[in-house]
Amino acid sequence: MCRSTVQGRHLISDDNGYVCSALSINPWSYCCPTTGDRFSCQGCKLDLQCCNSYEYCVSCCLNPSKTKKEDVLKLKVAKPVTAGTYTNVFDFCMGRCRHSSASVVHENAYASDFHHCFSVQQNSSGSVESSSVSKLLGINVIVGRPGESCSLVCKVRGQSCVPSRLSVLNKCEILQKYMRCKSGCFRSLGPDQPAEVVDEAPTSLNPGACLYMQMDERLTCDGSHQHTRRLCPCA
Repeated sequence: MCRSTVQGRHLISDDNGYVCSALSINPWSYCCPTTGDRFSCQGCKLDLQCCNSYEYCVSCCLNPSKTKKEDVLKLKVAKPVTAGTYTNVFDFCMGRCRHSSASVVHENAYASDFHHCFSVQQNSSGSVESSSVSKLLGINVIVGRPGESCSLVCKVRGQSCVPSRLSVLNKCEILQKYMRCKSGCFRSLGPDQPAEVVDEAPTSLNPGACLYMQMDERLTCDGSHQHTRRLCPCA
């Protein structure tokens, strides 16, 4: 007997790692035929661990070389402290491959065709940059000019600022990727963050420093400061 995904109209993946059409699944065992590729990553970007199909995402995720059972069983199903952990790899893959708020922009459009992602790092203390890259699929990261808000930075390019992605950029590792940050990276509380202080700023403002917001919930697309250049997510 197999466990299988059931949400697809055309494809189904089973817990053995096979993908098949919904009509070809065995009605008694609920297993896919074993004639196809096992652990298929068709339509997947393996560097990001994201796929354009839910069923192939689950199949690819089940590959022991890509998802370690010992890592998965340590992860919580949800963020609350009281949440339980995954009991098997199939449950992890089914849950992880479903798209979430991290897959959409403007609340009604996918950030990328590859919006089914199974990276363990997204739910652990692993590489910040690895999980951030997948969350920025379909997003144009733009460095604004001094005094510009992100709303304006994106608008002049015919796009809109995506508030939900500001928290992804609000990290020293990401600021240092797009900006020089020659004077270091520091926590702050300004509405213009994440941002870099311009070299021409008064000495008291620490020219060349990158600043990130202490509290993500205060991040906004509309903040600006005459002496900083914002890092903006546009789409």
